[in-house]
Amino acid sequence: MVAMWDKEVFTTGEVAKICNVTIRTVIKWFESNDLVGYKIPGSKDRRIPRENLIAFMRRYNIPLRGLAEDRKKRVLIADDDRNLTEILKEDLDELGLFELRLAHSGYEAGMVTMDFKPDLILLDYNLGDVTGLEVTQLIRQNPAVAGTRIIIMSGLLKGKKSRDVLEAGADDFIAKPFEFDALKERMFKALELV
Repeated sequence: MVAMWDKEVFTTGEVAKICNVTIRTVIKWFESNDLVGYKIPGSKDRRIPRENLIAFMRRYNIPLRGLAEDRKKRVLIADDDRNLTEILKEDLDELGLFELRLAHSGYEAGMVTMDFKPDLILLDYNLGDVTGLEVTQLIRQNPAVAGTRIIIMSGLLKGKKSRDVLEAGADDFIAKPFEFDALKERMFKALELV
């Protein structure tokens, strides 16, 4: 049996439990097309895909705790600097809060994102084969992973250029070199762990 927080599609009853509202409220959200889902053919049963539910909850500032119970947050570290990815992996492993994957190119980051479906990507701006900006735009265009939080990391971007990555869809930006505690604070904020 799949735990509720690992499901990819939810019933209206499950959504009600996650959002701490009545089923009738969820049906109203659904019928007004505010919460996007679909009806089972030949039935009144409704289903809401996970990514649509997450987008809805974020839009209305509904805490995501109901989707995160007893599951470590999935984090992808995508950087062509293998030393940095290994150091970050070790530091984050020590916290015991995350399930981690590594990628060392834009192509690999895209493949791992589709398979792993991370909650958060720590994404280097210059991945060699593509920029973090391009990866961010591709992720935001794909409904299966569009709700993934993205923190761009770069030692090259300053001022307006760092704002450009936020306008392109990244959730945050941190300049390299950075202190681990500063990165951890931003990660906790992005994942609503604070």
